[in-house]
Amino acid sequence: MNTKSAVPSVKRPNIVAVGTIVWLGSEVMFFAGLFAIYFTLRAMNPELWDNQTAKHNFTFALINTLILVASSFTAQAGVFAAERMQPRKANGKWGTIEWFYLTFFLGAIFVAGQSYEYAEFVSHGITFGSDPYGSAFYMTTGFHGIHVSLGLVAFLLVIGRFYAVKNFTQKEETTAVVVSYYWHFVDIVWIILFIIIYVLK
Repeated sequence: MNTKSAVPSVKRPNIVAVGTIVWLGSEVMFFAGLFAIYFTLRAMNPELWDNQTAKHNFTFALINTLILVASSFTAQAGVFAAERMQPRKANGKWGTIEWFYLTFFLGAIFVAGQSYEYAEFVSHGITFGSDPYGSAFYMTTGFHGIHVSLGLVAFLLVIGRFYAVKNFTQKEETTAVVVSYYWHFVDIVWIILFIIIYVLK
């Protein structure tokens, strides 16, 4: 009697998730370059840095940072809902859509807060071309702000997709996971930026 040997199934990693992680690795190198520029300019202009960093509103920046950090938790809550295959609110529990809407709202508050801080700096005469500090500050925080804004667009696209599909499948779950990877990344980058710009003296 012929018997077929059982072949154990191999669970392969999701290609989209792996590709996203690899791409975020290249983004790490990009921001590492920005950090290097910042520290180089700072080392060359210590007195200028002392004068300009004193104009920061640390409390405001800290609150804005905590808002962005909170959005990382809401994004992850959305992922947990996606893993339960729950795109919308059900049985009193929020679904991915509701959590991602809240994440978008918090992220938008952060961007608005950063724009307010830019306006305050401009009123103090600190612009991109005013001095090396202005160039370093706007370049590092500006590129990060662009990444946050792209993340907000991504959340809207994902929410739109979830409304459009009839059946919530593993593809939609993967989409939620991937956008959360990106959002956690921009959160971590900002925490590093916050420490470098507002904390380190």
